[in-house]
Amino acid sequence: MRLRAWAELLRVSALFTVPGDALAGAASAGVRPNRGTALAVGASLCLYEAGMALNDWADRDEDALERPHRPIPSGRITPNAALTAAGALTATGLFLASRAGRPTLALSTALAATVWAYDLRLKHTAAGPAAMGAARALDVLMGATATLSTSRRTGATLPAGSAAARSRTPSVVVPRDAPTPSEAQGVPARLSSWAGGPTEPFASRRAAPPTDTRLADLLSSAWTGGSASATGQGRTPTPLETLASKLAGSAPRPVVESAASTARFSVPSAGRDLWAHVPRGRTAVAWGGGPAEPFASRRAGSSWPARFGVPRGALLPAALLGVHTLAVTTVSRREVYGGSVGAPVAALAVTGVLAGVVGRPRDPGVGAVVAGGLAAVYAGTAGRAFLHAALNPSPQLTQRAVGGGIRAMIPFQAALAARGGAPGIGLAVMGLVPLARKLAKRVSVT
Repeated sequence: MRLRAWAELLRVSALFTVPGDALAGAASAGVRPNRGTALAVGASLCLYEAGMALNDWADRDEDALERPHRPIPSGRITPNAALTAAGALTATGLFLASRAGRPTLALSTALAATVWAYDLRLKHTAAGPAAMGAARALDVLMGATATLSTSRRTGATLPAGSAAARSRTPSVVVPRDAPTPSEAQGVPARLSSWAGGPTEPFASRRAAPPTDTRLADLLSSAWTGGSASATGQGRTPTPLETLASKLAGSAPRPVVESAASTARFSVPSAGRDLWAHVPRGRTAVAWGGGPAEPFASRRAGSSWPARFGVPRGALLPAALLGVHTLAVTTVSRREVYGGSVGAPVAALAVTGVLAGVVGRPRDPGVGAVVAGGLAAVYAGTAGRAFLHAALNPSPQLTQRAVGGGIRAMIPFQAALAARGGAPGIGLAVMGLVPLARKLAKRVSVT
C-alpha cells in the first residue's frame, strides 16, 4: 500500500515521457547514444521525480480541498518525507549530470532551479507554463550536451552527412569576385609598396611589430621628412608623401639615393585603378598588422551554444518540445474546474503546427518517412484529446486532454529523433508507448 502511495506521488506512469528527451537530443547532436546519454537520462528521471514530489508538497493545502485522495492529504505520505525525497532526488540528478561533464552539470543545475522555481513560486503565475516549457527544453539540451561531450572525450566523430555534423561545420562567406589566396597575399604588399613600406608578402612576416610602434615610426618619418641615404645625396620619399601624391593623381618624383640607385617599384595610375586592385569583401590592414581574412570567417568560427558545449542542432528540437509542454501546461491550469475553451483550441492549433514542422524534415530519406509517420501519431494522440476538451470543456475531458498531451510527448520525441537522422532511435522510443499505456491504467499521469 505504501509503495502504491509513492507511485502516485511520483506519477511513475509519466516517467516514460522522460528518456525521449535525452535520446532526441543525442540524435540532434549527430552522435550515437553513449555513456553520457545514459547519465543524462538518469539525471532527467531524478529531476523529474523530484519535481513531482516537490509539487505535491507545495500544493498540499490546495490538494486537501480539491484532491483529498492524493497521497499527502490522505495521510499516506507525510509532507516531510515528500520534501526529503525531492531534495535527495535533486542531489542525485545533479551528481549523475556531473559525471557527464561540466557543461551537462551547468544545464542540469539550470533545470533543477527551473523545477524548484516552478513548484514553489511560478506555478500559479502567468510565467508558469513558460517555466515548464523551459524545463523540458533544458532537458533536451542536457541530453545532447552530455552525449556530445562524452563522444569528444572518447574520440568519436560525427557521422558524415548527418544534419548535426553539417550544422557544426563553420561556413565562410566569400564574395564571388574575391581574389584567390595568392592574389590576396599580394594586395597588402602592393598597398604597402605604394605607400613606401616593405614589399615582402605579409603572410611571411610572422612577427609583426605592435601597432603603436608602427604608427609611431610612420609619424616620426613623416615629420622629419624621411631618412637620409647612405651616401647623403638624396632621401627616400615618406609614406605620406607617396600616398598623397598617389591620391592627387600625379606620380611621385624620382628620388636619387646614389649613382647606382634605380626605381624600386612602379606606381600604377591614380583614380579608379587604385581601388580596382583592392579585393572587395576583405580587409587588408597593412600598417596595423591586422588579419586580412574576411570578417565573415571570423564570425562563423563558433556561436554561443557551441562555446558552452551545446550543439546548435539541438536548439530546434528543444524549442519544439518546449512549445508543446507550454501548451499542455496551459490546458492543465483548468483541469480541476474545466470551463476553458480557448486553451484546448490553442493547444490544438499548436499541435498541428508542430506536427507539420517535425513531419517535414529538410533531408529526404528513410528518416523523413519515419518522422512523417511518427508526427502523424503525435498529432492524433494530442489532437484528439484537445479537440474533445474544446468541444466539451468539462473537468473530466480537460483532465483527459492533459493526459493525452503528456502521452503524446513520446511519439513527438520519437519523431524528433527520426528528423535528426536517427529513425532507429525514434522507433525505439516508440517502444515505450505500450509500457506507459499499461502503467497509466494503474497510476494516473496527472
